[in-house]
Amino acid sequence: MRRSWFRGARAVTAMRGLMVLRTLAVMGAMAVGGAGALAPVAALTVAGSPPPIVAAQSGLATTPLTISTASGKHRYTVELAVTPEQQQIGMMFRKTMPRDHGMIFPFATPRVLTFWMENTYLPLDLIFIGSAGKVVSIAADAKPMSREVLSSGVPANAVLELNAGEAARIGLKVGDSVTYKVAK
Repeated sequence: MRRSWFRGARAVTAMRGLMVLRTLAVMGAMAVGGAGALAPVAALTVAGSPPPIVAAQSGLATTPLTISTASGKHRYTVELAVTPEQQQIGMMFRKTMPRDHGMIFPFATPRVLTFWMENTYLPLDLIFIGSAGKVVSIAADAKPMSREVLSSGVPANAVLELNAGEAARIGLKVGDSVTYKVAK
């Protein structure tokens, strides 16, 4: 099976499960193998690269979050993944999460967001939120440990991760409201 390295690198750099690849540095450091095949990205070492992530992060700030649906208001405590480093790790390596908890990934500029589930043991619902605080799309029951690209499909400026099945349980639909505050 032949894969396009550029497509894979672009997908990796666009997702939270990435190991922050500096595309130009990696492309410059790549060795060309037999028959013109590029060396696998995992085989490369770029000077100054951060060590691989192997443990769940802890100690993130939390904030209350409310989702308003036709069935009522649903309250959660969510961790804030605000910095690129926090967003890179996200929910990776976690084995449990209480039903009324989650993690939110706020972004300064609305854009089509893409995530994947590599190194994420928990099945999750990914709820993409637009700049008006409205749900713009839902990726329900994301498969753990998958590299499948999960896209908002439309511009969003936040992603909320909840336990899989939670969106269905509360009757979440596109257009429902999500409110939370990010400390500045």
